[in-house]
Amino acid sequence: MSHARNDGPEGAAKSEIPEAPGTDVPGAPDPAAPGTAPGAEPGPRPPAAKPAGRKGKVKSTRISGTWIAVIVAIVVLAFLLVFILQNLDTATVHFLGASGSLPLAVAMLFSAIAGAALVALIGGARILQLRKQARRRR
Repeated sequence: MSHARNDGPEGAAKSEIPEAPGTDVPGAPDPAAPGTAPGAEPGPRPPAAKPAGRKGKVKSTRISGTWIAVIVAIVVLAFLLVFILQNLDTATVHFLGASGSLPLAVAMLFSAIAGAALVALIGGARILQLRKQARRRR
């Protein structure tokens, strides 16, 4: 039986093709290069070459952010429309002595809008307070 490798006494594989003196093995460390000794720290790396024709990473802009926000808003509105159309059962709502009946999904939508408006008012008041403090410090 013929083997593709020749095992030495330690079991290490030896190449069957003899190396010519003075030839470099690709990927082998250069013994004359600094920092290539066993246990030595590698030297500084040269900067990576940029691909030709490209100027690096494309920066995001406000317009791209606006387009992403518009796409997300469209998806949310589509889900909201499906929710409203699937929940058209009438619900009676009582608030501060007044009562009325309207579709359940619309009532939930109004309550979510009221909650968001309340959070926005409180957040806006806090932002104004912090801006006023920042002006005083200057």
